[in-house]
Amino acid sequence: MDPDALYQEVIEKYTEHVNPGLARLMSFAGFGVEMRGEGCYIIDHEGRRYLDCLGGYGVFALGHRHPRVIQAVKDQLDEMPLSGKAFFNKNQADLAERLAAIAPEGLQYTFFSNSGTEAVEAALKFAKCATGRSKIVSTIGSYHGKTIGALSTTGREKYRKPFEPLMPGVVHVPYGDLEAAKREIPGAAAVIIETIQGEGGIIEAPEGYISGLRAACDLAGALLIADEVQTGLGRTGKTFGVDWEGVQPDIMTLAKALGGGVMPIGATMGTPAVWEAVFGQNPLLHTSTFGGNGLACAAGLAAIEVIRDENLVERSLTMGAKLKSGLEEVQAKHSELVCGVRGKGLMLGVEFSMDEVGELTIAQMMKRGLCAAYTLNNPRVIRFEPPLIITDEQIAFACSTFDEALAETGELMAELV
Repeated sequence: MDPDALYQEVIEKYTEHVNPGLARLMSFAGFGVEMRGEGCYIIDHEGRRYLDCLGGYGVFALGHRHPRVIQAVKDQLDEMPLSGKAFFNKNQADLAERLAAIAPEGLQYTFFSNSGTEAVEAALKFAKCATGRSKIVSTIGSYHGKTIGALSTTGREKYRKPFEPLMPGVVHVPYGDLEAAKREIPGAAAVIIETIQGEGGIIEAPEGYISGLRAACDLAGALLIADEVQTGLGRTGKTFGVDWEGVQPDIMTLAKALGGGVMPIGATMGTPAVWEAVFGQNPLLHTSTFGGNGLACAAGLAAIEVIRDENLVERSLTMGAKLKSGLEEVQAKHSELVCGVRGKGLMLGVEFSMDEVGELTIAQMMKRGLCAAYTLNNPRVIRFEPPLIITDEQIAFACSTFDEALAETGELMAELV
């Protein structure tokens, strides 16, 4: 099909059958039709290559179509793609064992699902069951998903309000304010926390904050839930975000990178005490039809092996420092438009001085073959979350392209004044 005709057909179908508003937003920003992924690149309907610095919001830690993950899934496809559910599943057993080996001490068990929000739903249920309490402490600006329970803990009213009443008993406190959290933790089932707020604008936890929450939870008999859906498996330069302070959560959620960029998978990890409380009397108290299927677990096993064999955790820290330095140099050239660069590893955010700058800059980046997006809870922040396999040359391209995009955005805004 002619590329232009294909593009128009897809937009029309989005408009008529998927989401009209999203169709308008994506077409304005210059997003085409993705046709193929390869390494750090996405190729669109016109054959144009885009350096993927959005990375599927953290999904493509290994890049697109990593050959080892693809092969593992192909091999499993020839054997048994989905679980019959009445039998044991070796891939699920192997992946649970492997996760326990690399997770913070104490996280011995894993319940598998299909997404990050499902992993959070399980975590909230498990915390309530294990403690006999219903109150959940979350943070303003947080993002934990958009199903009812997860949405209740997500810290932006814009997304909660249309669906209220949501799950009762959730309290939101300012992120990074340990004293505010301590006032709410007594009587709570759990605190749910991101070690870096992703959708909140790449907000780093202050030093001592996560360990302080751990201590406060211990004192009050509450559980600590670490939401590592976006930060887990090397994104921040440590295997898990909690590793920066050596914190051992009671429950931890994973997704995104765990599927190796090939299969969707979610995981909720917990301690023996949590598992005994939840599953001790009824091993079927929480279940998932597709969770832990052979294809997803094969992808997860391969992904963990690749991360280890290619030293991607260490690479994230090294390449992240280079990308951050390059973005800071661009900031210095456009200080009237950019007011901050922050983050750890290859989870970086660039904050603009005005809301409109981000949207215009993304459009200019797309024109030049660089893919990124702003954070869901803070449109002034563009995230840079490229695959952990990104090279020096690709980082140089990302920074120079961002520089050019900002320069044109500045010219456009000057014309509007």
